[in-house]
Amino acid sequence: MAGHPVGRRAFIAAGAGAALAPALAAPARATGRSPFGRYGSPSARLDERTLYVHPGGRGDHATVQAAVTAATGTGFTLVIAPGVYRETVSVGAVDPATGLPGAAGSEMTWIGATGDPRDVVVVYDNANGTPRPDGSGTYGTTGSATTTVRTDGFTARAVTFANDWLRADHPDVTGTQAVAVKVQGDRSAFHRCRFLGHQDTLYADSIALTAFARQYYRDCYVEGDVDFVFGRATAVFEHCHFRALDRTDLAGAPYGFVFAPSTAVADPRGYLVTRCAVSSAAPDAYYKLARPWVPGSDPTARPMLTVRDTRLGAGVDAVAPYTDMSAAHPWQDQRFAEYRNTGPGAVITVPENRPQLTDAEAERHTRAAHLGDWCP
Repeated sequence: MAGHPVGRRAFIAAGAGAALAPALAAPARATGRSPFGRYGSPSARLDERTLYVHPGGRGDHATVQAAVTAATGTGFTLVIAPGVYRETVSVGAVDPATGLPGAAGSEMTWIGATGDPRDVVVVYDNANGTPRPDGSGTYGTTGSATTTVRTDGFTARAVTFANDWLRADHPDVTGTQAVAVKVQGDRSAFHRCRFLGHQDTLYADSIALTAFARQYYRDCYVEGDVDFVFGRATAVFEHCHFRALDRTDLAGAPYGFVFAPSTAVADPRGYLVTRCAVSSAAPDAYYKLARPWVPGSDPTARPMLTVRDTRLGAGVDAVAPYTDMSAAHPWQDQRFAEYRNTGPGAVITVPENRPQLTDAEAERHTRAAHLGDWCP
């Protein structure tokens, strides 16, 4: 998403995000035991729809994309051994006639073999302004994604999705959006995953304006600085930790924005953040909680964000937590609301700046209400 000065800072933040540094520097060492733990191995395969990925050749495939490509039907499971997979991955080829993904790749599950997302890292470093190798222009925000998921029924467990493109390394590039993962499918679920980047880290979207994509994120960690959770999906974030990064390239606030939903006007459910935490390494009040994104491709969008039962750290501007991305679409006209949040970033000093749900309204803003007949 556009609209913030280009900055320069190191990719690895202090705190939880710094776990990417050892993962990139020292992939897990091979041992005599199976790197796939309790999930077996190719030599003891129990299910032909289980594919094993190992960067050193001890599985069916050495890259995640090779395994995804080999999964030509539905219902495949990828068990991914510890390692850093420096590649771009696309799940769900698009039918050029319809513009929609085919069945191949739907109902796919990725499992980090150790259960620790720091051990399995899928990472690349394209940005919006990165030139394409064929000279056809730049990647754009969507094309910058390290991982793109277009099909329905995708699940990931204990995997890190990252984009380690750095502003400091490319001071001449103004398109600094660099997506770690773009998720467009319905019934997409992420458990104990990490999403690392700076601008536009997690793109929780749908495959088309008329498609309502339900997504569920549980016990996940997301870090970034500008609009680092954005898109038009109907997404529920439960027991997640959002970390707003410190910056050295800016002289003052705001450093950035945590959420930037772009919910379609016809969608009654946007982003729901419940029982989560928002923390920051930046100075107090240097981050906005959200701003609405009304993209040119959907000028009637009416972004929706509900943050409830969540701890907001001191990095969030408690006086004015919301701001506009465009003067034509003020945040007050959107569907932003809070309920029973705690922490220094949740203190209400100017009530009109912090719309609050009533108890009756809060009953309509729950995981069950957002996800309907799907129980991930």
